[in-house]
Amino acid sequence: MSRKFEAMSDRLEKLQQMLAREPNDTFLLYGIALEYKKANDLPKAIEHLDRVIQIDPKYFYAYHQRGLAYEQQGDLESAKKSYRDGIESAAKNGDAHAAEEIRAALMMIE
Repeated sequence: MSRKFEAMSDRLEKLQQMLAREPNDTFLLYGIALEYKKANDLPKAIEHLDRVIQIDPKYFYAYHQRGLAYEQQGDLESAKKSYRDGIESAAKNGDAHAAEEIRAALMMIE
């Protein structure tokens, strides 16, 4: 096992242990999603990002990361939907900066 994979595995294990104590902690769920994304386990990354958004629809960067994960899978329609949902949520909640960042990602694939 490579050192890089071992380190990721250790981080993921620690995050999952913390999540077991706080199952609705969006910061932990987001961190786990990014670890899965780095490991190219995109379905698990998307699953955790979905949970983040379900718990906190104002966690705008979860929409962005979910869109990127869908892009990596080659599912551009789901990526576009995730980006559009993130833009809508950010705009509705007054975060113009987040909306613009997500809009830039959407424009790259439209």
